[in-house]
Amino acid sequence: MNPLKSISGTIILGFIVAVVISVLINAPGNAIWSLVVWLHVFVGIIWIGLLYYFNFIQVPAAATATADSDGPGPAAISKYVAPLALLWFRWAALATWVTGAAALEVAGWGFVNAFALADGVEVIGIGAWLGSIMLFNVWILIWPNQKKILGIVEASGDEIAKAKVVALMASRTNTCLSIPMLMCMVGQMHGLPL
Repeated sequence: MNPLKSISGTIILGFIVAVVISVLINAPGNAIWSLVVWLHVFVGIIWIGLLYYFNFIQVPAAATATADSDGPGPAAISKYVAPLALLWFRWAALATWVTGAAALEVAGWGFVNAFALADGVEVIGIGAWLGSIMLFNVWILIWPNQKKILGIVEASGDEIAKAKVVALMASRTNTCLSIPMLMCMVGQMHGLPL
């Protein structure tokens, strides 16, 4: 059986290859740090990748599909693609935040120190704050409003119209914040001065 013929097989194979590489090149003392950071980056790529997908692909495509009187309309996106993408999106956001918090501790920077913007961890702390705001937006603003937009929960036409604005603005805010957040995350490891 070829593992590349299924998404779960592909992911499992990717993890196996990554673990083998990690075992071959890591000193034993770095194993936990490497694992935590690796998981943080992995789930972060899923989260931010989906954020960019929604903003750069799905929203414009749904608008085009709605305007195309001869096309299939946006139903396929709304009924099948969006709910699954939003499932991965919100859980990847939470997993990114949790693994980021763990990475702060494992690195010795400290969760509280980072959020307090203590000396030496200001850059990663700003990134942690931006990521926390983004997580809040995902779970408190985007997801509840998307449930109305997608018909997962019942809502009036006016409620749906308002939900579209709130979800879009929260998503665009996250897209905007992702740029400095990524700079801060990379910057801490590469000596970016504040």
